[in-house]
Amino acid sequence: MVNLEWYRTFKEIYENGTLTKASIALYASQPGVSVHLNALEAYVGKKLFERTSRKMIPTEDGKFLYEYIIESLKKLETAEQHFKRTTQEKNPSLNIGMCSEMFQLIIEPEIPKLDFDLVARFGAHTDLIKDLNNGILDLVITPKKQHEKKSLVEYTPFSKERIILIAGNKTDTTKIQEHLKSNNLNKLEHELLKNTWYSSSNEMEHFRRFWFENFNKKPAFKPNYILPNITSIIRCLHNSNGLALVPDFLCQKQILRNEINLVWEGKVKTENTLYFASRTDLKYKKELDTIKTIFTSKMK
Repeated sequence: MVNLEWYRTFKEIYENGTLTKASIALYASQPGVSVHLNALEAYVGKKLFERTSRKMIPTEDGKFLYEYIIESLKKLETAEQHFKRTTQEKNPSLNIGMCSEMFQLIIEPEIPKLDFDLVARFGAHTDLIKDLNNGILDLVITPKKQHEKKSLVEYTPFSKERIILIAGNKTDTTKIQEHLKSNNLNKLEHELLKNTWYSSSNEMEHFRRFWFENFNKKPAFKPNYILPNITSIIRCLHNSNGLALVPDFLCQKQILRNEINLVWEGKVKTENTLYFASRTDLKYKKELDTIKTIFTSKMK
């Protein structure tokens, strides 16, 4: 008999595109994800993905299987969440989604003070909003507002994040500052290209947007190092060389401690509005307000 976890693993690989991202979504090891996929392919007797160096591309059989099982899996996930809630009435449980950096900075220090259970999930904003619409999550912190008909999700703006240019504290930014003072953007861009660059896969959109808004062109290069998250970038830049474009609130403490340097905020503000995305039929509104208060107090 087929193992239900094989289907859940297949779903995450299909939706995330790589074994690594699927393992993160499942809180599992990458070898374990590979074992589940191999077992499912052996069971159905068909190849479900074409393996490339960058992505798992679903075959026609894989696409057919996904369409066949996805609705049933969503119903099972929703049932699992609702059943869990009904068996924990004495101790409310809130399910939230956001980027891992935001969780570590804002929520993690406050967890011991909470008087309710908390389940946190990390992932791409589109995937988190999808889980919110399906009733799997109660709250998502997101910079993207999606409009869907007959949706039970409402968006409330609460803060802004600004994308800024930072440098490792051993980076020589003398010429960069000279070009900034003279407002010579051509020379500035040329000087920036000489440096080592860091970015993360979920921040590349911000990277390209900052470059286009300040130099009126797409960046003609790829960062040297693309890391899992912003905190990894900040740790790498500490006492080192290199540049990165990151949201300001994630590195304020490190800038104040001179662990990294603020180089440029851009001639044009590259900003994102941050939203609380929550369900209108949420049962635990008191607990939701607690999480919102934590965010608003720390991101003024």
